Amino acid sequence: MDADHPTIGEYTLTCKLGGGSSSTVWKAEHRTTGKVVALKQIDLLKLTRQLKNCLDCELSFLSSVEHPNIIRLFDVFQAENSIFLVLEFCAGGDLAAYIRDHGRVQECVARKFMKQIGAGLEVLSMRHILHRDLKPENILLSTMETDPILKIADFGLSRVKKNDLNY
Repeated sequence: MDADHPTIGEYTLTCKLGGGSSSTVWKAEHRTTGKVVALKQIDLLKLTRQLKNCLDCELSFLSSVEHPNIIRLFDVFQAENSIFLVLEFCAGGDLAAYIRDHGRVQECVARKFMKQIGAGLEVLSMRHILHRDLKPENILLSTMETDPILKIADFGLSRVKKNDLNY
């Protein structure tokens, strides 16, 4: 492995995008196709039973849905005591950074954004998925260009709603 650009499976890691207590998200490039993706690395040794259930829910939901306002899962593989989710890369960063960089958002932009978030939430509702961590940091922008597509991401704390009492 090159120290500057380590490889995991078929991917070369180019930089760290973020992370939490049990996962790290990397920007990566497929070694043969050159396709840029986000690799979510989940440390299996740090997974509690509850976090394992959340991961199962995340994988089940993301592998079964394809919607423009929900982050896309391309593949899953295991290596080095970790599970890697190969996800769509969103070059525009997250909504929190967008708001920080742009300040007050114009009403017409806010309206577009809310429609897109609403469309993604409608899919979650139809599938009885509770995201449980919806915040600007978990809403990604497809591009830095004008008119980005918003994508709901990070389903690591999501749950399937079995009845009205299961939150």
